[in-house]
Amino acid sequence: MIKRLIPTVLITALLPIAALAADPYGLAMHGDPKYSADATHLEYANTEAPKGGTLKIAATGTFDTLNPFSIKGKSVQGLHLFYDRLMARVWDEPFTLYPLIAKNAEMPADRSSITFTINEEARFHDGTPITVDDVLFSFETLKEAGRPNMRRIYQLVDNVEKLDGNRVKFTFGKGYDRETGMIMAIMPVLSKTYWTGREFDSTTLDIPVSSGPYKIKSFDPGRRIVYKRDRDYWAKDNLTNVGHNNFDEIIYEYFRDNSVAFEGFASSEVTFRREGNLRKWKTAYTFPAIETGDVIKEALPHGRPEKTKGFIFNTRRAPFDDIRVREAIGLLFNRQAVNEILFDNEQKFITSYFPNSEFEAIAFRAPPETAEYDLRAKMREASTLLKEAGWAVENGAQTKNGEPLSFELILQNPEEEKIALHFQQNLKRLGIDMRIRVTDSAGFVRRLNTYDYDMVLHHWQSTLSPGTEQVVYWSCEAAEQEGRFNYPGICDEEIDSLASSVANTVTREELVKTMQKLDAKLLEGHYMVPLFYAGVDHVAYWSPIQRPETTPLYGLVLETWWMDGDTSTNQD
Repeated sequence: MIKRLIPTVLITALLPIAALAADPYGLAMHGDPKYSADATHLEYANTEAPKGGTLKIAATGTFDTLNPFSIKGKSVQGLHLFYDRLMARVWDEPFTLYPLIAKNAEMPADRSSITFTINEEARFHDGTPITVDDVLFSFETLKEAGRPNMRRIYQLVDNVEKLDGNRVKFTFGKGYDRETGMIMAIMPVLSKTYWTGREFDSTTLDIPVSSGPYKIKSFDPGRRIVYKRDRDYWAKDNLTNVGHNNFDEIIYEYFRDNSVAFEGFASSEVTFRREGNLRKWKTAYTFPAIETGDVIKEALPHGRPEKTKGFIFNTRRAPFDDIRVREAIGLLFNRQAVNEILFDNEQKFITSYFPNSEFEAIAFRAPPETAEYDLRAKMREASTLLKEAGWAVENGAQTKNGEPLSFELILQNPEEEKIALHFQQNLKRLGIDMRIRVTDSAGFVRRLNTYDYDMVLHHWQSTLSPGTEQVVYWSCEAAEQEGRFNYPGICDEEIDSLASSVANTVTREELVKTMQKLDAKLLEGHYMVPLFYAGVDHVAYWSPIQRPETTPLYGLVLETWWMDGDTSTNQD
């Protein structure tokens, strides 16, 4: 039986957070938590979902480490199933956390500290208790050797106190904001006993001692990993776990690229697939299992911001350090034609750095591109901008000081080349040479992390509760640091100020207004040529996989799906 979607409505309180009670149940970034201490399960989970079966998911590329918290190596997919955190995030609220390893948390009204009480029942997979000492060890280790975003937040802690046998207090110093305590609350907890004496800041294929709902059963380096449900998982009756983690095994199969991964799905080598290519969604899902109903295709609506995807300029390099050149090149991408030819006009245009959200500044402007795209008019406008920037056409090519206007676009996915070719044709008409290069997964990541490109087709992902990640995306500091997400190299005083203020907003209303101002300023900079978004999640899966009738605000939560029928020897 195919489960149908019930629409979800977001209701967000617009009140400042007061001092929290001594024994609060949840922490919300803005407003109040949705669930109280007497809640038995999350609304989007099916408490009657049976346990059992195997879910097989495709991954692309390779992996060389089981430690996702170090910057070294490429970590394997699915490790969110293996590592637990102090508190658990839910997906029907913008940013709210509920007890997990920490059975409660306390914060004062100014959010200058956070105190966790560790659940006495919390256990690692080897049966040893999770203690305050493990929390302290995790904090110190991740502060020194964790990923850059962890280091940045954890270094805001000015003092750490072990209050008693199961309580620990983190007091924040200069530079903290209202989100700092929330980020501390989703800190993963590592086993001090396991990691002591081991090199953390390196790749590892040794299976660590951890505490999540799944254990690592086996793996083939770079090719496959099998997670097995821990039937003795200490937190299986926790609010955020009831109706979750239903498959006995979850397998990630690695494929060379997305095209091969699709063939793996069509042959049932994998059993669940998210499809990000609308043209493939419309034309490639024609294999027999679709006709027989053995494979189910669904477009599931959601309420989260979509990926901000586009051709991103690297302003660290000439000629893209000139806004006039960036604007001129952007004028020559005919999104209307690409949408019609490649996507049957079913894609939506990205007109914001936060598409499909209330943070879009464009909502206050006239709808864009209501008129037919006029290439000649766009070329005239682009030519004027280039002349102002000192470029002129010589022998059919745009030149300046004897040098041609020529640059390289790097792609990760060969399927994106069709979009790039349309763009290339229009640029060529104005004498601009764009070379297209498709790289393998490892090469793409390496060049992305070191900002080694002229232009890259990539994306950002925001949430319904944007915060400190906006500094990592857009700040001058991030522009200078490798491995961050400021792909264009943006460095603007006003953008810095707006990005830094996001995490200090007290009400939802203030957050929305700040984000809209940030969006407007980013749009003014012409840092990318925006592409498209779907507005739904396209998913396909093999029967007898089933899903809940409700889909939360952020979209599908695969941990709540299950295998129909008697597929397990232990229904727990």
